[in-house]
Amino acid sequence: MTQHLADALPTSTGTLPGWWREAVIYQVYPRSFADSNGDGMGDLEGIRSRLPYLKELGVDAVWLSPFYASPQADAGYDVADYRAIDPMFGTLHDADAVIREAHGLGLRIIVDLVPNHCSDQHEWFKQALREGPGTPLRERFHFRPGRGADGSEPPNDWESIFGGPAWTRVVDEDGTPGEWYLHLFAPEQPDFNWEHPAVQDEFRSVLRFWLDLGVDGFRIDVAHGLVKAPGLPDLGRGEQLKLLGNQVLPFFDQDGVHEIYRSWRKVLDEYAGDRIGVAEAWTPSADRTAMYLRPDELHQAFNFHYLNTDWDAEALRATIDESLDAMRPVGAPTTWVLSNHDVVRHRTRFGSLERARAAALLMLALPGSAYVYQGEELGLPEVTDLPDEVRQDPSFFKANGQDGLRDGCRVPMPWSGDQAPYGFGTGGSWLPQPAEWAGLSVAAQTGDPDSTLELYRAALRLRRERPELGAGEGVEWLEAPEGVLAFRRGDFVCTANTTGADACIPVRPGARVLLSSTEVAPDSGVLPADSTVWWQV
Repeated sequence: MTQHLADALPTSTGTLPGWWREAVIYQVYPRSFADSNGDGMGDLEGIRSRLPYLKELGVDAVWLSPFYASPQADAGYDVADYRAIDPMFGTLHDADAVIREAHGLGLRIIVDLVPNHCSDQHEWFKQALREGPGTPLRERFHFRPGRGADGSEPPNDWESIFGGPAWTRVVDEDGTPGEWYLHLFAPEQPDFNWEHPAVQDEFRSVLRFWLDLGVDGFRIDVAHGLVKAPGLPDLGRGEQLKLLGNQVLPFFDQDGVHEIYRSWRKVLDEYAGDRIGVAEAWTPSADRTAMYLRPDELHQAFNFHYLNTDWDAEALRATIDESLDAMRPVGAPTTWVLSNHDVVRHRTRFGSLERARAAALLMLALPGSAYVYQGEELGLPEVTDLPDEVRQDPSFFKANGQDGLRDGCRVPMPWSGDQAPYGFGTGGSWLPQPAEWAGLSVAAQTGDPDSTLELYRAALRLRRERPELGAGEGVEWLEAPEGVLAFRRGDFVCTANTTGADACIPVRPGARVLLSSTEVAPDSGVLPADSTVWWQV
């Protein structure tokens, strides 16, 4: 067991306790990180073998996307057994080895937890189907009779995030149509009923299982979705996905979720070593997100408002101020993120590698915790031309849901070599890698001072060396030309030009460049287009 190892890991260097307050956390998507057995699919042993790379990169913690036993209807976010490892990723022994080796390197491990829904192959759900209407197991999910004279219409008008109705009708043992069950995502992902005590007890037990194994925290998938409005009322309109994160919805961000996280916080606090909970919470505002981070609830929440902000100085400043202002009253750190496994990689989203590099330096200069998605340190673009026959995103096969193109940010990592799979493994890769990725591999970029990988390594090294980076709760904005952000933290200044043209800025005598996303002449007063520069003044 590894619980004792977490106690000896580094703590915060800032003014408030808690390593997570300024941590840089690296997201590993297990099936796409490293393949140890040549089956074309990443696995836990592959992750373990690459932990020294993450240590050298300079991150503080590693977040592992799901590796639980699963039919893989939604890439592991359909969990059949929360205490077992899917054979495609390895064994529980392999998971323990990852945790042990990470702790030995001074890295913390955060695992994904999926409490809103499970797999339709979860034993509870299979038994609920067998036992039929009105039985105790069905009460742990949202089973309802249909509407209409023959019950052939869904119980309400909610839509699945992946497209189509959020309800599927079951067939009873005698072959007749039966009740409907709620699934806000794929039909293979039935939603739990979090009003049921057995569901609450089960997940507290799951938390303790992984905490006993030594994990340092949990990223909580769909943290905003566990509690539904009483009576499951109609929403009254279509295209509901467009409302996500913008308006109050009867199936998301209900106040009842907070009592759940208060009970989870008590479990986390039973363990030494600063174990944390991180909310994936899509909410209408930063203030609503902050509610998940009150002192007796969770520790961090993903800042989707920042992720969704364009590369524009005015918009970025407003989002940064709003984010910092919202977190300050609850004493929580702000988080910053540019990419993850569900969104278009920011190099493609922002339109160029230059902007992606500049955005990375801006993010890493802000107070709080930063998240890095695997491959962004290589400057990987979105793969936009995957053949339809290789795609696996369930929403790709649905209408009116997400765009179905999440596979493009999940293409396996290039490590070395000039031919696919570029060191990912010896047996190909589950999604094809572009030919141009040979020049973007870890091996190709290592030692090249102009590479994106070395830029990230330098930025993370400086972030560790300079206490004013990461720690703290605010920035001091400086006057700057239109389209330019400039702020001070101690004797550190960050300038970011979000325009497509060079900008002139005053340079204080004696100021020196610590790091820049593109080549800059320090004494010229010219800030290149789409660039970020770190200065010591």
